[in-house]
Amino acid sequence: MDQGRGMNIPLFIAFFVVVYAFIYILYCQGFAVLRRTTAIMIIFRHGKNADKATLDSCTGWVKHAGKFRESKTYEFFLDAQLSKGNVEVILLDRKKQSLMKLNPQSPTYKIELDVRNRYYLRWEFKGATGKCELRW
Repeated sequence: MDQGRGMNIPLFIAFFVVVYAFIYILYCQGFAVLRRTTAIMIIFRHGKNADKATLDSCTGWVKHAGKFRESKTYEFFLDAQLSKGNVEVILLDRKKQSLMKLNPQSPTYKIELDVRNRYYLRWEFKGATGKCELRW
């Protein structure tokens, strides 16, 4: 009986590795979102040309792979309609180096992006309540 139970452990580990690999592939392709937030409410949607967030007392961050379909100069525009708190959006390169930062005081930025490179968008919230949209 004990030998039968021991065989389930490698099967469990293999299952865990497959699930982890699947989630990682989804994240790299821009379908999965990582987040670490505390909030009464957060609704976050990312799309082909925009990200949208609806927040209530949100503090923390949300990060996802940015999918840019062509190499060109992109103009980013942050529309932050917050009744309180602050939001900042950071574009990171493959090495997690900051390429741009947007916030309500500095809401636009133009940058040349190469479709062959990998980029990440990281939203940072500090006690934010309201709606935000990032368009490109």
